[in-house]
Amino acid sequence: MISMDEIETGNFAFPRPVLPRPDSIRAVNWNINRGLQLQGIVEFLASTNADLILLQELDLNARRTRHVNIAREISQKLQMNYIYGREFQELTQGSRRSPAYHGQATLSRWPLSNPRIIRFERQSNFWRPRWFRPGIEPFQGRIGGRLALISDVDIAGRTIATYNLHLESKGDDALRYSQLGEALLDARRYDWDTPILLAGDFNLELSGEPAAASISRAQFQDAFANQQAPTTPSHSLLNHGRLIDWMFARGPVRASQAQVHRSISASDHYPLSVTLSFSDVHRSL
Repeated sequence: MISMDEIETGNFAFPRPVLPRPDSIRAVNWNINRGLQLQGIVEFLASTNADLILLQELDLNARRTRHVNIAREISQKLQMNYIYGREFQELTQGSRRSPAYHGQATLSRWPLSNPRIIRFERQSNFWRPRWFRPGIEPFQGRIGGRLALISDVDIAGRTIATYNLHLESKGDDALRYSQLGEALLDARRYDWDTPILLAGDFNLELSGEPAAASISRAQFQDAFANQQAPTTPSHSLLNHGRLIDWMFARGPVRASQAQVHRSISASDHYPLSVTLSFSDVHRSL
């Protein structure tokens, strides 16, 4: 079974001197396909000089990625703090004595706190190990379930809450709507004065209904509202890629300079980046 120790943390950022609180930060969201092309991933992330990075599909102790703790390795190289949530135990990638995992990580140049996960109530049965499945990579026998990794970032006294999501790739859209709804419902615990970044691999086109209505009711703004373009590469003339990776903001924060980095080929998803600008103006009641 998946370890009860589902969250791992590490601190590699240099202590920051007392400085004026920044008016904006740069944030990146990216499904890195297990970390298979680790060097290219690190090189791109270093080039962005991002303050906050939300990553999906990171291996921990898996054979296919040479038993590297991908979240820790990236964080050390970028000199950032990190929180890692274990999504699945990968049964074809480890052993009983040395299990392998797969999950999400949030990295920050600022202190991270209050980590927790929402393991969604509704899950696909696709990954459940079965006796008739060969124990080899394509069948990916797994224990665990999709989750939202939540943490707070302290930016010189200003807190921003982050929701790092990976919704189910198997099953139907109704399942993904349900998982998204759990995250949106949880975000109601934060008052309007707390900026929230909700991002990840949603495996879902969110500009249509009912997802768009749910996000609108939760008062999240799409950082890429004017850039409806695929976030995965095209594979043929008939497959032009999919629009399934998203970044949303809520509260006294606005996203600008949104970019899908389609020149980056270190994963089967493109990285997304935005500038998040903070406002201390409270919402009028």
